[in-house]
Amino acid sequence: MKKKVIIIGAGPAGLTAGYELLKDKKDEYEVIILEETDDIGGISKTVNYNGNRMDIGGHRFFSKDERVINFWKSLMPLQGQESFDDKKLGRIKTLSKNGPDPEKEDRVMLTRTRVSRIYYLKKFFDYPVTMKKETFLNMGIIRTVKAGFSYLKTIFVKKKEDSLENFYINRFGKVLYGMFFEKYTEKLWGRHPSQISADWGSQRVKGLSIKEVIKDMLSKIFKIKKEKETSLIEEFWYPKYGPGQLWETLASEFEILGGKIKKGYLVKNLIIKNKKIVSVECDVSGNIINIEGDIFISSMPIKDLVNGFKGENIPSNIKNIAQGLPYRDFITVGLLVNKLNLENKTNIKTLGNIIPDCWIYVQEPDVKLGRIQIFNNWSPYMVKKPEETVWIGLEYFCNENDEYWNMSDTDFINFSIKELEKMNIIKKDDVLDSHREKVKKAYPAYFDTYSQMDELITFLNTYSNLYCIGRNGQHRYNNMDHSMVTAFEAVNNIKNDIKTKNNIWSVNTDKEYHEKQK
Repeated sequence: MKKKVIIIGAGPAGLTAGYELLKDKKDEYEVIILEETDDIGGISKTVNYNGNRMDIGGHRFFSKDERVINFWKSLMPLQGQESFDDKKLGRIKTLSKNGPDPEKEDRVMLTRTRVSRIYYLKKFFDYPVTMKKETFLNMGIIRTVKAGFSYLKTIFVKKKEDSLENFYINRFGKVLYGMFFEKYTEKLWGRHPSQISADWGSQRVKGLSIKEVIKDMLSKIFKIKKEKETSLIEEFWYPKYGPGQLWETLASEFEILGGKIKKGYLVKNLIIKNKKIVSVECDVSGNIINIEGDIFISSMPIKDLVNGFKGENIPSNIKNIAQGLPYRDFITVGLLVNKLNLENKTNIKTLGNIIPDCWIYVQEPDVKLGRIQIFNNWSPYMVKKPEETVWIGLEYFCNENDEYWNMSDTDFINFSIKELEKMNIIKKDDVLDSHREKVKKAYPAYFDTYSQMDELITFLNTYSNLYCIGRNGQHRYNNMDHSMVTAFEAVNNIKNDIKTKNNIWSVNTDKEYHEKQK
């Protein structure tokens, strides 16, 4: 008799888990994925608005885990011919032998050049900050001298890394921290870095520092091969039509194997008997439907998961930890414009000679805007008319139901346009079209009761048939590949009846940013 597996969430973790369970064991498992929304991919989805596609947050396909790389390639082979923009501009890319032609086929992964910079003082700085002439000219002599002495001080005097602020200061010095990290971090989290755990820095910029930037610069000069931190990589893969295309492809493959995806199923409660989950209660268009199962895999926010436990008393301290876990919500605005006011002063060729950045970190302290994506540079196929228009994504970090979240679409779009005009990036008259998207719980945050996560994990592990995976499922700032690896580990445990779950929770907790390639 087949075991019935219920997976909560059709994001990267949930879809990967469902597919992995069925790909060679479809006679042993019945797998159902319950998805609250009508979309596939979670925050890695792609929104198609009037033929222009939005990547919600910007998703590079890059990993040091061979399992992930091979998984992606099996779904979407690497390009074997030039993409539209590379062909038109004569840009050279490494092509895959016998790979598909993106001009003729859709199921194809592109190789893209990573360009991201910081916009500060209405000037561009490399991200990460580089030690080159333009950087010092943009900073000015006084700031440069102060930054140099500030960094030298950190070589001899290290701060205790009990906050994200001290984490950054130890790696960049107080002056550069103040210029390039302090205000942006506060925009992102709504908290000053002194109030945030250093764990966030160790998750996202583990090996990044002035020392590593200098090492990377020297390795290029002397052509020394070295393993790159994710913040320093120069190329990444990207599906022709954005990240959602890959997850929609995976969803189709999962259904071909017999898996079922039920959209519009909001999991409200998990029914518990004798320390096991026996069923979930879902809200479907206002009706409550109960779905039984043998094994439950959750990628829903831990706060909602624990709040939905029914059938036994949950210790008050566990409830308090779960309820206190903080999140940051996300708003993105797509703007279709005739042109940008920003001049391309790089030597990188682009369609329409627009700036070559995939995304820009906005460090200007007098605007709310956090990042700008330029979708033309992620993939020319994301834009309906990539030679005539520029399709950009404006990223804002907020809290659900705050003044920004509750603004009407029209008011918020007008607000974002004014911010771009203030920074001399666009003119309002050049805006042709616009769209707004809101995403709840986009960023699990590392403060408040997060410090008690180990206690919560220990409690969740007492439910033998419950597996927590993915970004929100583990309340960890995972990339897509990390989320997939949590799914790989969970499925391996299920198939081999492995009782411990330490391997699942330990993904993305090592000292390197990504797992080493084997």
